[in-house]
Amino acid sequence: MRKVEVCSYNEKWPLMFAEEVEKLKLIFGNEIIDIYHIGSTSVPGLKAKPIIDIMPVVKDIDLIDKYNQDMQAIVYEPKGENGIPKRRYFQKGGDNRSHHVHIYQVGSYEIKRHLAFRDYLRNHQHVKKSYGELKEELSQQFPNDIESYINGKVRLVQEIEVKALDWYKKLEMIQ
Repeated sequence: MRKVEVCSYNEKWPLMFAEEVEKLKLIFGNEIIDIYHIGSTSVPGLKAKPIIDIMPVVKDIDLIDKYNQDMQAIVYEPKGENGIPKRRYFQKGGDNRSHHVHIYQVGSYEIKRHLAFRDYLRNHQHVKKSYGELKEELSQQFPNDIESYINGKVRLVQEIEVKALDWYKKLEMIQ
C-alpha cells in the first residue's frame, strides 16, 4: 500500500534530479531536446511528497518505447501513456516511489502546462504556501488513501493552473 507522505522542502531534491538527468541522457541520447524538473519537488520551499518528477522533452514520442528495457535496467517501470495521450511515463520505487519520468514530444501542450504551474508557484509565495498547507492537511487526513489525497487537491490545482497559464501567456508576450 502506498503511504501518502508530505514533507518540508529538501535541499537535496535538485541534486537528486540532476543525478537522474545524467542517467536519462545516457539512455535517450540525442532523442532528448531538454529535461525539466517539475512537480512540487521543483519548487523551493514547497511541502511535497518526496518524489522527483522529471520531464524530458523529445523529438519523437513514438520512438520512446524502444528504450523500455534500458529504463528497466535502471529500475524504472514503463507505464506507457498511463492515461495521458502522447506521453510516456515511467516510475521508480514501486509503492515507495522516488522518481516519476513524464516524457512529451516537443510542442506538446502538457509541457507548457507543467512549466507554467511550476513557475507560477515559484513566483507566488502566498499560493505556494496555501497549496503546501492543503497537501499537508490532506496527507494527514488520508495517510493510506492516495486517491482521496489526489481528489482533495483537484479544485485548488485547477484554480492555480488557470491562473498560471494566464500568467505564463502574459510573460511570453513580454519576452
